[in-house]
Amino acid sequence: MILALVSTAAVVVALRLDREPELPPGVPPQPAAIAVDPRIDPVVATAPEPTPSGISRSIAPALRDPALGELTGMISDSLTGQVLWTRDPGQPRIPASNDKVLSAAAFLEAMPHDQRLTTTVVAGDNGQVILKGAGDPTLSAQPADADTFYTDPARIADLAAQIERAGLPVTSVAVDLSAFSGPAMDTTWDRRDIQGGDIAPIESVMVDGARIEPLDEYSPRSPTPGRMAGEALAAALGVEGPVTEASAPAGDRVIAKVESAPLVTRVNDMLRYSDNVLAETLAIELSVHRGGPPTHAGGVDAVEQVLSSMFPEQWAGTTLQDASGISYANRTTPELLDAVMTAASGPSRPALRPMLDGLPIAAGTGTLADRFPATTPGAGWVRAKTGTLTGVSSLTGIVQTVDGRVLSFALMSGGTSPADARPALDAVVGQLRECGCR
Repeated sequence: MILALVSTAAVVVALRLDREPELPPGVPPQPAAIAVDPRIDPVVATAPEPTPSGISRSIAPALRDPALGELTGMISDSLTGQVLWTRDPGQPRIPASNDKVLSAAAFLEAMPHDQRLTTTVVAGDNGQVILKGAGDPTLSAQPADADTFYTDPARIADLAAQIERAGLPVTSVAVDLSAFSGPAMDTTWDRRDIQGGDIAPIESVMVDGARIEPLDEYSPRSPTPGRMAGEALAAALGVEGPVTEASAPAGDRVIAKVESAPLVTRVNDMLRYSDNVLAETLAIELSVHRGGPPTHAGGVDAVEQVLSSMFPEQWAGTTLQDASGISYANRTTPELLDAVMTAASGPSRPALRPMLDGLPIAAGTGTLADRFPATTPGAGWVRAKTGTLTGVSSLTGIVQTVDGRVLSFALMSGGTSPADARPALDAVVGQLRECGCR
């Protein structure tokens, strides 16, 4: 089995009164409502095999669109790994957020999928409590039972409830940010992107990804996320006064603790919403898991080490500056991106398979929700990671053809406006959905 895709079913809803009206003679009775039978249909290995000539013939018209600019790419058969189409696949390009495809592969390959991070509250002196983070930016300040941006996060409200049950009189709140060290912002990042909602200083204590508006994907972020988290705990405890930084005392008298969602859940949130903050904290988590430093640079090094070991033949040309893709200094190739996607959707690397669940669905979820209009080829059948910077548009993912074959693809466009390039890329992938490609 290559990939499981959810099938759709038409549903007819019949409104029934307490009493059925009598029908005129000769009129057949109203049929019963169609029963919904949701199921997962596995893709069968016997689906017709596509050919390179079939792929080329199918996408040729879409490739003529000048909005694609300078296009490089690769398309492969997920089941066999056969490369079906290429255009300069080894050329290093700026990946934008397609960088997250590489990061996700490293995280899922090298760390336990059920790994969790524990955020604690430690008793300090004179009634002070210290919020000590472990690098979980999904910790939420939302009240208990309220909606959250991230999936199944730990909550400040739970910490506050545990503190109150401990009966400790609280006079002040501090935060311990020592779990991470080194610069909180990469030198190639633009600090204006904090207000723009794309990034925040990467600190070991955060709430709601440092979003000022916790449910708004594009909300401005806090320039002081650790302090923001401490203020959320103080508010939940009804404690007034400034939040300061402090080191948790030796012996750590833990009075409250909460756990994050499992690693695989956090990786999929990162992919679905292209969350840069989550990508960078996951990279540091990877570095620490491998015995490296809890720094931004250590996280990037860890991603590179894992990936270069996994894909030594495709690694040439890749240099990473961050784990999220917001740096223009990142470079990778369609060859490596497609190799990762082929491994995730084929039989060679089962540890990567869960990342397919996190990829946005065309016309359905995440960063593809407003792409591939529902009446166009590919809507509902494409799962892919988007990547967008000024003059850069990338799309890496999978698509099931009408014959039931799964294809992986990596397309990297540059030199044109993303507003023009994105629909042009979608048109290429849509043709892959339509073709038998034989």
